[in-house]
Amino acid sequence: MTPEQQDLYARIQAFAFDEGEPELPFAGRLSKENGWSKLYSLRVIDEYRKFTFLMAAAGHMAAPSDQVDQAWHQHLQYTRSWANFCRNVMRQTIDHEPTRGGRDESDRFRRLYEQTLGSYRKFFGEPPEDIWPTTDIRFGRDLHYRRVNTATNLVVSRSRLFQLGLVAFAIFAAVVVAWLS
Repeated sequence: MTPEQQDLYARIQAFAFDEGEPELPFAGRLSKENGWSKLYSLRVIDEYRKFTFLMAAAGHMAAPSDQVDQAWHQHLQYTRSWANFCRNVMRQTIDHEPTRGGRDESDRFRRLYEQTLGSYRKFFGEPPEDIWPTTDIRFGRDLHYRRVNTATNLVVSRSRLFQLGLVAFAIFAAVVVAWLS
């Protein structure tokens, strides 16, 4: 890192997302809204800090992982914090540019994500795969996340549902065999 980049990264690391001592701090809200542990949310926030550095230092538009994007979206909702961060830490305006959709945009963001992973490696080493997955996962499985109200919906993984289905079938088969006997 250049001295300017070191200064920028130090400002990013020192930035406090929360003002005062809220009952539900930034990391707690990120945990609650994504179903993550507090430790995982803190790790995502650390990776979000690295991403914000890459936005300024990589020399190209940086594309976040889904997890980092969740932290960014939450930070954007903290409008005063976001404005302060851009003005005093990044010292520039940073716009969020979501995809406009379509094949060309998909290809563009895949390339940008690959570039971002390359820039990450240049500045920070190998990214953690549980927060920065491969491009195929980022633009495959990770595109299927949905916000779900867990008070009214039961969320069961496909593998667990298959296991439960086998158990239910075995019970049903046993009842049918006993009934026929």
